[in-house]
Amino acid sequence: MTKAKAAPEMKSMGRKLSVAVFGASGGIGQCFVTAFAEDEAVRAVHAFSRSPEKNVSPAVSSHPFDLLDESSIEHAAELVSRSGPLHLVIVATGLLQDGDTTPEKRAHDLSPSAMERLFRINAIGPALIAKHFLPLLDRERKSVFAALSARVGSIEDNQLGGWHSYRASKAALNMFVKNHAIELAYRNTNAVCVALHPGTVATSLSEPFQRNVPAEKLFTPDHAVAQMLTVIDSLTPADSGGLFAWDGQRIPY
Repeated sequence: MTKAKAAPEMKSMGRKLSVAVFGASGGIGQCFVTAFAEDEAVRAVHAFSRSPEKNVSPAVSSHPFDLLDESSIEHAAELVSRSGPLHLVIVATGLLQDGDTTPEKRAHDLSPSAMERLFRINAIGPALIAKHFLPLLDRERKSVFAALSARVGSIEDNQLGGWHSYRASKAALNMFVKNHAIELAYRNTNAVCVALHPGTVATSLSEPFQRNVPAEKLFTPDHAVAQMLTVIDSLTPADSGGLFAWDGQRIPY
């Protein structure tokens, strides 16, 4: 397993940053919150999750939210808007399997209820977060909206098949990101809207599949977050609408 590396300080957006993290109680989301809390350039961290945890720093404010309830997302946006514009929004929510919902090996395994659940969590929820939070991004300097996607959501890169619902839900997320980016460019020329592939990260989401991953390609959450922050810091508005891997490489949709 590739061990943690120190999270870099973000320099391209300036100082006194205000950030929001959705999925803050997950393995990756928690590490984003911790990295921001330790970054002197960050003034305020709004951490959203179903079950808010104790604040890790005076800079962190933890709030409950329901990804499947738009009114909850709208309330979250109203709450954050009271403290001024945002400079970075991270959507670290997602579902691969849970209970009876597992990745399909073949089309015969498709289940309408499982498909609907994955689309609601992996695509619709993040799209609605973008709907309410993109208008809060700072217009005076660089700001970024980044949703965690997956390489397996790339249609062009798909050589193996399977995992139908997860692949399709992430492909749908990628399309939402692209559409949001196009609209965002008309009203905020300093903003960036992207999807990020964190690599295979040692969290509960990937645990059942880690045995097939080479040790050097299995990342700790801290390492994955540090890599993604480096990518975020390097992004420009010209990159908006893209899907980027943890190492900065653009992944085809």
